[in-house]
Amino acid sequence: MTKKSLRVLTWHIHGSYLYYLTQTPCTFYLPCKDTNEEGYGGCKPGGFPWGKNIVNIAAEDVKHTEFDCILFQSKKAYLEDQYELLNEEQRALPKIYLEHDPPREVPTDTKHIVDDPECLLIHVTHFNNLMWNNNRTPTKVIEHGVMVDESVQYTGELEKGIVVINGIVKRGRRLGLDVFKKVRKKIPLDIVGMMSEEIGGLGEIPNRELAAFSSKYRFFFNPIRYTSLGLSVCEAMMTGIPVVGLATTEMVVTVKNDYSGYVHTDVDFLIGKMQMLLEDHEKAKQLSAGAKQTAKEKFNIERFKTDWLQTFNEVVKKNLISTN
Repeated sequence: MTKKSLRVLTWHIHGSYLYYLTQTPCTFYLPCKDTNEEGYGGCKPGGFPWGKNIVNIAAEDVKHTEFDCILFQSKKAYLEDQYELLNEEQRALPKIYLEHDPPREVPTDTKHIVDDPECLLIHVTHFNNLMWNNNRTPTKVIEHGVMVDESVQYTGELEKGIVVINGIVKRGRRLGLDVFKKVRKKIPLDIVGMMSEEIGGLGEIPNRELAAFSSKYRFFFNPIRYTSLGLSVCEAMMTGIPVVGLATTEMVVTVKNDYSGYVHTDVDFLIGKMQMLLEDHEKAKQLSAGAKQTAKEKFNIERFKTDWLQTFNEVVKKNLISTN
């Protein structure tokens, strides 16, 4: 007899993460509305090759649908949407809150919005878990898992670096706008991402084309001061692109100096390493091998899928035991 797939209700918040999450062998239900309301876009054809295990469901039909688990991914979904969308019985289902970011207000003392011993709080990096005040809520870290086209090979033929950031002008210092500007004065850099044209960038590159596009650049530069570990960093390393970035947040334990790239809090040090990589293609190729090996060990999609499936099964099993 075939085991029934777990039914998970969640919201479309971060498209790239959702694509990787839905590689997990569960059925994911995404509430939809005919508005631009955050989280209610569902999954549409194009962009990512969404699987058949994704079900777009009208928001008004959520109350009449059976689920095994609720996965929140935003403050609004947790504080507001669950009371509008779910019936009382559904609100008693196992709950997971997936936190994508580190605390913004105060890095060390911000209390998370979830304060519930019966809910599981998932962090995507150990840094995030360390910095949040998680209240009474049990936590678990599930590190990123990514996939890139295995036929794409790093060449590093372009003597310049690539930066991948959405909305860097609008998001300013936190995303390293000033750092990017400083480095660009001395090092040739191209930047891609939504609204990158505002700073002379090349615009948005479709996700499925990004690995092939980036693989020609000598290195990947991450000027971001403070955010979660970006999937673009993980994908670059999986492609075999050496990474240069600030030694902050999870980057410190992701990039190993002189093995997969370089991290430091001294921007001038990083500029020196970038210049060296532009002059020494062979050294860049050595770092490429280290980056790829690190990514295979750290961001393996099979490990990611296993972690999520075990987590869903555990919270559902725990709920069944407590209610019987």
